[in-house]
Amino acid sequence: MSSFNDGAGWDGPAIFVEDVHKSFGKVQALSGIDLVVERGKVLGLLGPNGAGKTTAVKILTTLIKPDRGRALVEGRDVLRSPAAVRDIIGLAGQSAAIQEELTGRENLEIMGRLYHLDPDTRRRRSNELLEQFDLLDAADRPTKGYSGGMQRRLDLALSLVSLPRVLFLDEPTTGLDPRSRLGMWEVIRELVSIGTTLLLTTQYLEEADELADEIVVIDHGKVIAAGTALELKNRVGGDVVQFEVVEKSRIGEAAEAVRSLSESDLATDGESGQVSLRVGKNGSQALVETVRRLDALGIQTEGLAVRRPSLDDVFLSLTGHGAEEPEASSSSSRRRAGKRH
Repeated sequence: MSSFNDGAGWDGPAIFVEDVHKSFGKVQALSGIDLVVERGKVLGLLGPNGAGKTTAVKILTTLIKPDRGRALVEGRDVLRSPAAVRDIIGLAGQSAAIQEELTGRENLEIMGRLYHLDPDTRRRRSNELLEQFDLLDAADRPTKGYSGGMQRRLDLALSLVSLPRVLFLDEPTTGLDPRSRLGMWEVIRELVSIGTTLLLTTQYLEEADELADEIVVIDHGKVIAAGTALELKNRVGGDVVQFEVVEKSRIGEAAEAVRSLSESDLATDGESGQVSLRVGKNGSQALVETVRRLDALGIQTEGLAVRRPSLDDVFLSLTGHGAEEPEASSSSSRRRAGKRH
């Protein structure tokens, strides 16, 4: 690819990352990752705690510089043309980056000023976004009185003031209740329907399953898998037998009883009492044998069922553990990409 620092004439993908490295002292956060996101698509960036997800987002939104490699957003180089990148992107981080002493409307209008929108456009965009995110009734109240869900909706609205062509959402639904999370999913789908390109990091695997056209899994700063949710699940292969041990102190005994039925290491969760084992293609047969063995030991279970692999199973297979909490370093990242010329 030739270099289009200002994006002029660019007909490539919305996001292009090639061999990007980033270290913080002796810690290697990214070790040569590659990413491609086509225009109007959603890429789900998944990985366990400390994998490098937020570091990648910070590089693409010009908040930090890569040590090596190339990163382009709509053809604009994040190192050579950071201002041009900031002109066309929006960023919503894990924590709402709002001014709590100001009203919702004032927060939006200030963001409009940062993007040098004229007064009429600022007012129009503020009203449009307040309506879109169901915040009109609270528009003129200080945001410190908003609920967590309302603050998160306002935070996403702030990232959309300039109608960005590319939007970065770093753990956008962290801390939201299920109803608010579903509402946010609907907003994200609406953005995609009008052609916005999204890069989404998330700790919720079902979120990536619902929203992402493609998923990239990173661990220890490296891409370890990429594909659609279905493709990744098919890589794991086989049915999964899952159950919860009622008497949690017997979870080890239950796991040993069924271990030979599993084609790989089985997973247990002592807190919930859950046991999961991948059993290949004969899920129904394995389910019957599981019931027989546990009954013989007098171990009571709940929710005994056979299912297809999930993204949780993909995580376990690829990284050796399930999905974890978001990166600790990213919780302090509350800055927003905007015009800082």
